[in-house]
Amino acid sequence: MELSGYAAGNQNLDAVFAALADPTRRAILSRLAAGEASVNEIAAPFEMSQPAVSKHLKVLERAGLIERDVDKQRRPARLKAEPMAAAVSWLGEFKRFWSSNFDQLDSLLEELKKAATKGAGNG
Repeated sequence: MELSGYAAGNQNLDAVFAALADPTRRAILSRLAAGEASVNEIAAPFEMSQPAVSKHLKVLERAGLIERDVDKQRRPARLKAEPMAAAVSWLGEFKRFWSSNFDQLDSLLEELKKAATKGAGNG
């Protein structure tokens, strides 16, 4: 397996995974997938202060997962999903690994079933 997590093109991978590690930030990203929102709109479903939500937004912004505009007094945030592509690609390598292992396990189980069927027919 190639060490793509260490490739020069994936320098932001650590920041993306760190941002995604928090359930509140994942919920914020899910909310922003439906469209841009202000800090107040994002904070509404959470039992936390607006400054606490703003801290989460700063982490997401540093990771490149959201961008924020200045619209008069409002600073709407919007999802910027491109940085997740590097994370998905990195995880895809492990998906191929596990798929291969599951395919081998399926083959072994089929062999065991055939052997059991032959053994039962001879008994």
